[in-house]
Amino acid sequence: MQTIELGGDSVPRIGQGTWHMGENAGQRHAEFRALREGLDLGMTLIDTAEMYAEGGAEEIVGQAIRDRRDEVYLVSKIYPHNASTQGVLAACERSLRRLGTDTIDLYLLHWRGQYPLSETVEAFERLREQGKILRWGVSNFDVDDLAELDAPACATNQVLYNPGARGIEYDVLPWQARHSMPLMAYCPIGQGGALLRDAALQRIADKHSATPAQVALAWALRHPGVIAIPKAVNLEHLKQNFDADKLRLDDDDLAQIDAAYPPPTRKQSLQMV
Repeated sequence: MQTIELGGDSVPRIGQGTWHMGENAGQRHAEFRALREGLDLGMTLIDTAEMYAEGGAEEIVGQAIRDRRDEVYLVSKIYPHNASTQGVLAACERSLRRLGTDTIDLYLLHWRGQYPLSETVEAFERLREQGKILRWGVSNFDVDDLAELDAPACATNQVLYNPGARGIEYDVLPWQARHSMPLMAYCPIGQGGALLRDAALQRIADKHSATPAQVALAWALRHPGVIAIPKAVNLEHLKQNFDADKLRLDDDDLAQIDAAYPPPTRKQSLQMV
């Protein structure tokens, strides 16, 4: 699989997302199995958050990586209402317990909240000095937020990005490219399935003997600084996500997607889900 440098480590450009994992007790085994299968395939970056099922997703991740921690690049995120000095330290301890690990590779502020960025960063740096996190970053930050943060130590910004949500191409994506900051794309195949039923993506998928989801992933990865973190519980979908790494879209494919989902021509409000 293609790799990219993230905070000094080489990570796969397609990882595993865990949003909505841990919400249904009847799905826990399937979610555990999917994460393990993803590791077997080489999708060793796992993204989670204390928000997901209020810690339930972190617990499933912890179970999945219990005897394979050394293989995994582990990303988790903190609620903005926990982003005070003491709140960060306490939230991280809770996440570490749920994840069953001593260290989180990359710890992100999930989105901006009431606490000053300087206070949150100071707490992140304290965690880093203690060895409880290796690096830190942000999520759902617009260009103004990134400029205000003004922190070379920020390893990434995780934002919504797919053909139906491409406003970041106007400013956020170029800004991060100029600052050599990888961008993590969440919901890279959309939400609710509408994107996967799109006629243009289906035509391109048929041309390449692929699926619309694979087309959406390949589209996001056409930018060399992007990491995609799709979620999959179905093992066939998981394998398809992995195989999307091999798909290369040509100029005609990209033109069809541009026609269906025009690129931004002006500043847009940052989209979030």
